Amino acid sequence: MHLKLIYPRWPKLMRQTEFHLPPHGPVVFAAALPKEISIEFVDENLEEIDFNDQPDVVAISMMLTIQVKRGWQIADTYRAKGVPVIFGGIATMLHAEQTMAHADAVFLGEAEGHMETVLEDLRQGRLQKVYDYLEAQPPIEMVGTARRDILRRELYNYKGVQMVDLVHASRGCRYNCYPCAVAYLGGRCFRPRPIDKAIAEMAAIDNNRLFIVDNSLAQDTQWELDLFREMIPLKKKWCCHPIEDHPKVLDLAAQAGAWYVYQAVFDTSDYIRDRIKRYHDHGIGVEGTILLGLDEHSEDDIKRLIDFLLKIELDLAEFTVLTPFPHTPAHDELHRQGRIFSYDWDDYSADKVVFHPKQISAQKLQELLSYAWDTFYHDEPQPMKMSKLFAQVIRKEMADHTFRPRRRNLRNQAFGKEITRE
Repeated sequence: MHLKLIYPRWPKLMRQTEFHLPPHGPVVFAAALPKEISIEFVDENLEEIDFNDQPDVVAISMMLTIQVKRGWQIADTYRAKGVPVIFGGIATMLHAEQTMAHADAVFLGEAEGHMETVLEDLRQGRLQKVYDYLEAQPPIEMVGTARRDILRRELYNYKGVQMVDLVHASRGCRYNCYPCAVAYLGGRCFRPRPIDKAIAEMAAIDNNRLFIVDNSLAQDTQWELDLFREMIPLKKKWCCHPIEDHPKVLDLAAQAGAWYVYQAVFDTSDYIRDRIKRYHDHGIGVEGTILLGLDEHSEDDIKRLIDFLLKIELDLAEFTVLTPFPHTPAHDELHRQGRIFSYDWDDYSADKVVFHPKQISAQKLQELLSYAWDTFYHDEPQPMKMSKLFAQVIRKEMADHTFRPRRRNLRNQAFGKEITRE
């Protein structure tokens, strides 16, 4: 059976540097398929889809809400030719009911241990409209090494610099943050992979730079300590979402090659100031993820927050507006209050205001988003800050003899990671 796996295109955030990371969802899904399945992968962000072919089945992997309408278009084209289409991925789970109108089957949940059933139903001509495994999470031990061999590696570079490879060491999240859908998607139970399996996968990746995409590494202190201790011999350099603010954890993370973290900055407290300083004291850079438009945000509050960001010397900052994605506490509350004014999923890009804020107008919030970007990067433009962060990893690599230059002017190339969405 020949399966064509498609990752629909999506627009970058406002002010975002145009480069692409190898997507994680498709390669994890591919690892869950039976070995006899022939897989062709197309990342529409980097290559055109050939609609003249006739695969046995098309699988569309959607991570972001702003991919869904394009995913539906792709599916409609193939189904008109008689090719069955199966949808999966995070955005499919968030928009399952609407996606059913464009699908032969919609898969909800984690794929490990379940795809044999789906494909056998396809072979027998009895494909079901929905395969709902959201409550039937596979044993975490079943999660295998992602199928990165389906990627065209040469496409994922920026000015000659190889992008980070994505890998995960756990699933689920015990938190239930206001703007986040992870509690719905993966459950509120933290499920760490066996450390030896996670380490083996990292070691096998032919790339010295990784992005550990776990929702948060700050979920179990002993697990963090054990993971980072085992990572030290790999000499990888990596970025991730928050690390626990604990001296031993930060020290081991630094020894294990922590390059920089994505840290939410939600207020102007001494706690945040000190947290950023402790990262820096351990040689770990910080890209602040700044969410604007919460109910407590007035215009003055947002401007004070931007001033604060400059004082605490963030290495980078990414600004987005609160976006009420389906199945998040934010969506439930704002929908109930009648404050959402757009349900056009193309607007759900995290840089367009789609709801009425509490203390300011939607237009003013949109203006303040631009103000945030302009003010933070006024004295030192984004490419310059990115270059400095990249120089940091070069120094780390040269110190432990893992630096692999690809171009003579490599040190001058900008490198960074702009989204919490890849």
